[in-house]
Amino acid sequence: MKPQEIAEFRAHWKLVMAASLGFAFSSIVAVSAGIFMEPLGKEFHWGRTITASGTSVTAILTFLMSPIFGMLVDRWGTRSMALWGIVLAGVMIACFGLTTGAVWLWIVMWAIYAFAAVMIKSTVWSAAVSSVFTSGRGLALGLTLSGTALAQIIIPPISNMLIDAYGWRGAFFCLGLGGGALAFAVCYLFFFDGYAMAKRQRDMAKTPVAKVEKPLLDVPGLTLAQAMRNRDLQMIAASTFIMMVITIALNVHQFEILRATGISRTNAAYLTSIAGVAGIAGKLITGWLLDRYHARMIGGVTLGVSALAFLILLMPHVTVTWIIIAMFINGYSGGTKLQIASFLTSAYGGMRHFGAIFGVIASLIAAGSGLGPVLAGMVFDKTGSYDLFLICGTIGSLVSGVIVLALRDYPDWSQVKAAAA
Repeated sequence: MKPQEIAEFRAHWKLVMAASLGFAFSSIVAVSAGIFMEPLGKEFHWGRTITASGTSVTAILTFLMSPIFGMLVDRWGTRSMALWGIVLAGVMIACFGLTTGAVWLWIVMWAIYAFAAVMIKSTVWSAAVSSVFTSGRGLALGLTLSGTALAQIIIPPISNMLIDAYGWRGAFFCLGLGGGALAFAVCYLFFFDGYAMAKRQRDMAKTPVAKVEKPLLDVPGLTLAQAMRNRDLQMIAASTFIMMVITIALNVHQFEILRATGISRTNAAYLTSIAGVAGIAGKLITGWLLDRYHARMIGGVTLGVSALAFLILLMPHVTVTWIIIAMFINGYSGGTKLQIASFLTSAYGGMRHFGAIFGVIASLIAAGSGLGPVLAGMVFDKTGSYDLFLICGTIGSLVSGVIVLALRDYPDWSQVKAAAA
């Protein structure tokens, strides 16, 4: 590592640890959704479309709210939002265990959860880490966003064990209250970033109220209006949306996709965790590469390789060995999508209005996250298999990679800052 990277990590490793755990907690619902499909379906006679609809409701509302919360990050910082979001999300996950089988109640619960979820989405954690890392930003984002890969490793088996031991209602209680308590404690102690430092300096300087409306970070960057017209950011948004549609759908339904091959529930849960292990490796390796090579090459190739995972799962009579390979590829390449999107957004849009800009991209992430699982569920309900979805996933992965490969060179923010001065 470069000396500057080492200095950054020495100063802010606790922040990275807290952000990673917070992001892991925010991923609990997504990575465990497939585990709850069968018990919910058996008890309430729901199809896959209804059981997957909760994540779609959250995605729709997150789509609407993400730009607003992104702007609030630029104005007020990330710490308070993250802490309150963890508390509310933990309570609502536990409340899922109280559902009665009424579809309207299921939808309402998810709608309330969405308000908490948007406060702990990737925008908060990415903004926090990007605010203090420059030379080591790629690796720092990789470590932070490895939280979701960590959740993917441990949550499916834990969820399955909790369901076996306490039923699906007890499992929701344990995941929400237990996971929330751990995430809150760590973030309360260690989640202090560049926004927190800027806010402390502003308070000490007793900045007039009229100036408080300016972004906390006094660094160069595009305005939201400029970003909306920027060709590179438009391409980043399009590529990210496509990847979210297909990869989140695969993550939500992969448990049942594996079960369709004849694998037991327990083995399917453990095989699903392989993607999480590979995701950690992918995020760390990709982060190291992003700090040294142009992200359009690293991101384009990494995202495009996801197509292999979909192709393997399309194979007739697929063996366990090939399933392990598919899960590894999906975890490695598909798991880097948020990391690549965050890095590219900070590189092409700057950090001054990062919250607002990435908030818009987060809206597309939410839209893709909600659309994908429902589409995959509809494909299964209509055709009785996931083959058509896997074909679309193959094509989408290749298209997403090509879009990133077509990006231009980074803007030179150091020259922008000098010109402004």
